[in-house]
Formats: sequence, structure tokens, C-alpha cells
Amino acid sequence: MPYTVHQAKTHFSKLLKEAEAGKEVIVMRGKKPVAKIVQVEQATPARRIPGGFEGLVNIDDSAFDPLTDEQLVEYGFGFMLDGEIVHPETGTDPAPHEQAG
Repeated sequence: MPYTVHQAKTHFSKLLKEAEAGKEVIVMRGKKPVAKIVQVEQATPARRIPGGFEGLVNIDDSAFDPLTDEQLVEYGFGFMLDGEIVHPETGTDPAPHEQAG
């Protein structure tokens, strides 16, 4: 349904309700149509496709090898080791601890 600019400004919420109902609302300046108000289509989210990264990441089998004692200490997991902990760079115990006895 066509509306003048004045009518559109005065009844804007009514025009929006008409557009939400699926109607096209035309705004006219005099007898010339200048704008169309229509309902915005709701964008549907794109469906995810599982497995889209095959072949993009190459992992060497050694990535799953156990860490050495030195690597455990370097990464901060030296507390998991049995016995004396030695820092790989300094050769000393990074956090002195009492041995149970």
C-alpha cells in the first residue's frame, strides 16, 4: 500500500508491522515512489560440513611419543617424575623438595 512521506513518518511503526506481515510498503513523494519497505529475510546459518580439513594438517608420528624427563621438567611437569629432578639447562634441582623417609 502506498503512503506519503508525511504518513510514513507519522505511522512508521504501523508500516513496520505491515512489512513484518509480508506486505510491501511503498513510500511516495507526491506521485513518485521513492522507497519500498519490505520484510528482511532471516538468514539461515550455514550448515557445517564435518571433515573439511583433511590433508591440510600433517602430524608426524613422533608427536605422540612420550616426553623425555628433561622435556617434562622444561614444560613444568617435573613433579611427575620419580626421584631427583634436574633442570636441563642448569643441571640443578629447580624446586628443592624433601624426600619422604
